[in-house]
Amino acid sequence: MTPADDRVPELPETPRVVNVGLASFADAVARQGFEVVNVDWRVPGGGDAEVVAALTRLYGPRSAVIDAANAEVVRRLDTGSPKAVRIRPAAEAVPGLDGWTLLHCGPVIDYADAVDPLRRSMRAAVVAEGWADDVAEADRLLATGRVGLEPANRHDASVPMVTAMGPSQPVWVVEEAAGGTRAFAPVNQGPGDTAWFGRDTPGAIERLRFLAAVAGPLLDGTLRSHGPIDVVSIAGQGLQMGDDVHIRVQASTNLLLRDLLPHLMALDDPRRVALAEYLAGNHLFFLPVAMAAARALTGWAANVAHSSIVTTMTRNGTDFGVGLAGSQVWHLAPAPPVGHALYYAGYGPESGAPDVGDSAVLELVGLGAAAAAGSPSVAAFVGGTMADARATTEELDLVCVGRSSRFRLPVLDQRGTPLGVDARRVAELGITPKITTGVLHASDGSGQIGAGVAEAPVSCFVDAVKALDRALA
Repeated sequence: MTPADDRVPELPETPRVVNVGLASFADAVARQGFEVVNVDWRVPGGGDAEVVAALTRLYGPRSAVIDAANAEVVRRLDTGSPKAVRIRPAAEAVPGLDGWTLLHCGPVIDYADAVDPLRRSMRAAVVAEGWADDVAEADRLLATGRVGLEPANRHDASVPMVTAMGPSQPVWVVEEAAGGTRAFAPVNQGPGDTAWFGRDTPGAIERLRFLAAVAGPLLDGTLRSHGPIDVVSIAGQGLQMGDDVHIRVQASTNLLLRDLLPHLMALDDPRRVALAEYLAGNHLFFLPVAMAAARALTGWAANVAHSSIVTTMTRNGTDFGVGLAGSQVWHLAPAPPVGHALYYAGYGPESGAPDVGDSAVLELVGLGAAAAAGSPSVAAFVGGTMADARATTEELDLVCVGRSSRFRLPVLDQRGTPLGVDARRVAELGITPKITTGVLHASDGSGQIGAGVAEAPVSCFVDAVKALDRALA
């Protein structure tokens, strides 16, 4: 042994720590005032041997095919230019909607299995269509199957919250020229006493009739006078003004109404005053047209085979469904609760219905939670600080394969929002998309009682990964 071997190693007076895994250990070190770097490592696929084996193949020998498909999916999501061209009755515009049929949010569901606010919306729609004289008769028609129920997504449509859309309701018609796709979404009913928030009151029914008889025809005339609306351009401007273009669309709505206002006022129809009053009180007006544009983009992207990118993400309050580009199969899991919610006075988590609506399509195109970092309003629902909002966006970034070139966030040095949710990464990391959304009362018809963030269940993404692995075998 040499003298050097007897030396005692010198330890640093101020340790610097690298923590791998459980973040609470890093937090404990930081609270003691020491420098710490946390590595968010977790067992891939939750340690499930079948999932790990599938991921090994999908990241390994099958990755060239998947990565090429994913690049094309992201290209379509990022370069498509959906334009709103008309507002027409759903029966005229939406393919396959005929007879006594309602389109609803989320996967297929029977009336008996629907959550209370969705059943109320269905009853209101049946009365507004004139198929029943009152909600009691509407309930009987729905319970016996006299009125058919179809998922809106199966008809290239996307409906917010618990909207049940009948054939008389006016819809935005959005066209994506490059992909040759068309998509549809109902004209927004507005806040308050409305069916899309789970109310079947006389006021909610009257609002549906007003949209069909007054708002739809006049808005179509306004839009034809204005010409096609570049939805992506307005959404991008809205992001720069604090929208996430999901639960906050005030800026986007104002931009749209500014463009439409001169053409609305030029209409030779005294009912334009009633329409203007409705628009002035509807800060959510832009939401459905943004959803239709997102549906047109994901519809084009969905035509790419062998992709691991999610192009369908929807929920009906009972089931949560996801689908990959190139596949017609939806993978289901129970609809999650809405967490991190802010409730109106007198309400709390025990009052809220599970997550519901087709609007999660927005998160798939770089909006909603993907844009949370730029929205102070959204920050209140994800922890309360802009740092929490930024963390929400950056977490989604971990499971996306690209970033938007059009939806940019000033607070992140104009970095694009996360784009292209890769089911492989979701299954590997156990990180699922968060969805900014409203909260509806679970049982008493109160309507909206708050807003918050839902976290998609991981199991449906895992099932999608397994299915892709089998399809490429």
